[in-house]
Amino acid sequence: MAEGEKLRESLLDVYRRLLNRYGRQGWWPGDSRFEMMVGAVLTQAAAWSNVEKAVSNLKEAGAVSPGAIRSLPEQRLAELLYPSGYYNAKARKLKALAEFLGSRFGDDVDAMSREDAWELRGELLGVHGIGEETADDILLYPLGKPVFVIDSYTKRLFFRLGLAPERAAYSRYQSIFMDSLPADADLMGEFHALIDHHSASVCRPKPSCVGCCLVEVCPTGIERTRGSAMRSESEARPGPLP
Repeated sequence: MAEGEKLRESLLDVYRRLLNRYGRQGWWPGDSRFEMMVGAVLTQAAAWSNVEKAVSNLKEAGAVSPGAIRSLPEQRLAELLYPSGYYNAKARKLKALAEFLGSRFGDDVDAMSREDAWELRGELLGVHGIGEETADDILLYPLGKPVFVIDSYTKRLFFRLGLAPERAAYSRYQSIFMDSLPADADLMGEFHALIDHHSASVCRPKPSCVGCCLVEVCPTGIERTRGSAMRSESEARPGPLP
């Protein structure tokens, strides 16, 4: 089997194992595509529970549209975003995103979604406060573009699986998935969500390998569980006779 085909099968095997264990995650939450974009910005360095509080504040203020964000004084916007942390910086970022949507697309998200994914990605990266991960979140979830999102969870998990380097450029990690998986936004969206769920609950900085659904295909997990089994066996052996 060629290396590319082997990698493709390995990635899809990981996806199937995660899906069988956790089921569909239904990402990305939001009542509108713009709200999903707002969430993508606010989730930077924030727990989702805190993002939800900030979005709830925006809803109560009637400020979940590009026009409303643009018209809201920046200080007031920052106050509404307080639960998400870095609220002053995030207010500036949301203002910049709303300005981009207005000037480039007349606030028409449908028009935005018809743009070529990679050309639009380049434009998004030119918007203040939008980096590669946030741009790809926007492309994948609200706009339905088949673009794979890379985050720290993905890097950690796939290094432990032996399928990615420990450190590399964002584009290097992304190419592992983009060059191997079908260009299917639903699959990529679910895969990313499953990776994050698994990495937050099981494959943490100190992983819980026993009972992990990936342990059979994970060199790190195999090594850790083998060592654990050997220690248990050693502790269970009877001591010398008196």
